[in-house]
Amino acid sequence: MNTTATPPKLQARNVWKVFRTASKGQLVVMQDLSLVVHQNEFVSLVGPSGCGKSTFLMMVAGLESITRGLIQVDGQPVLAPGADRGMVFQSYTLFPWLTVFENVRFALRKSGLPRQEQDQQVLHYLERVGLQAFKDAYPNQLSGGMRQRVAIARALVYKPKMLLMDEPFGALDAQTRLLMQELLLQVWEMERTTVLFVTHDVEEAILLSDRVYVMTARPGRIKEEVVVDLPRPRSLLETEADVRFARLRKHILTLIREEARLTMEQETGMNTP
Repeated sequence: MNTTATPPKLQARNVWKVFRTASKGQLVVMQDLSLVVHQNEFVSLVGPSGCGKSTFLMMVAGLESITRGLIQVDGQPVLAPGADRGMVFQSYTLFPWLTVFENVRFALRKSGLPRQEQDQQVLHYLERVGLQAFKDAYPNQLSGGMRQRVAIARALVYKPKMLLMDEPFGALDAQTRLLMQELLLQVWEMERTTVLFVTHDVEEAILLSDRVYVMTARPGRIKEEVVVDLPRPRSLLETEADVRFARLRKHILTLIREEARLTMEQETGMNTP
């Protein structure tokens, strides 16, 4: 992928996040974090628990303030939430009183599009995620994987410039999670929306991503940028059988283990092996 001809879709420069707590005073959760995500890239953030992955994603979404530093999307500073960034959370965040179709169309309520065009876009993205036959169903009639597919369709329907995904498959069982990963790959290959993806699952990050940023223990910074040199389009079985997949997995897990050990030592005051 040639990323040098155009400016980054997302750029974070020297970002800090400090929480103020009653018991501990200032808590620095992020310090001098810098990264870039280019147009049409799929980039993942991984790291030990508590390193600030989800906090950073919320800052990019405009749902969490920046203490210091700068986050820009298309060269403009992020100051608030915006329709240029779609968000998919681990919880499905669907309205139980609306049908699948109505849940997806809800994202277009302020689009200004005529109702007929809204309906066409909703049906298009329900087809993308394989749920056109369930458009009249309610969330409580769907499996967890199907609900998350609705959430993905809703995030894509208003055509955001960037999709932000926070552990979107973390609540799913192992088999459903694998199916959702392959579905997301297929949808991304068709749509080529720029994606920033937060996950604890190293295999998931490698399968999906062009690049993986590994974060340090708190205060979170970028420890290393790892390029995923695996061909696209990808399938789970073929990708996992590639020797490069095993090499990347071992390298990233080693980096995270180093940071997780530091976290444990900070919390317990004991050296770990």
